Formats: sequence, structure tokens, C-alpha cells
Amino acid sequence: MSQTQQFTVTGMTCGHCEASVREEVGELDGVEQVTADHTTGEVVVTSTQPLDRDAVRAAVEEAGYALS
Repeated sequence: MSQTQQFTVTGMTCGHCEASVREEVGELDGVEQVTADHTTGEVVVTSTQPLDRDAVRAAVEEAGYALS
């Protein structure tokens, strides 16, 4: 069963930023889908299992942004 989690990411300013976050977070184990909106900072992740917040934070930071 899929699970959906919502996160707030700061520092995204454009579509390229969204793509970078989607790519990094999408590489986490179990992630099925990632949506990101730079205007709101909202990142929604659908996965097969609950995600560890620290793993999501590391992925977001790898993309160059910060998890709020």
C-alpha cells in the first residue's frame, strides 16, 4: 500500500529547482512519485513505505535546498 508524505523545502525558485529535488528524493528506496512546487515549497512524496525524515533531508540537501 502506498503512503503519501508532505514536506516543505526552502530555496526552490524555479522549475529547475523542482526537477533537482524530484530527482534526488526520487532515488530514495521505495519512492514511487515526487511532486514539487517552488511557489509553495511543497514536496509530496508517494512511497511504498514510510520515509525516514533524515533520508529525505539528505536528499533535499544534495539537491542544494533545505528541508523545513
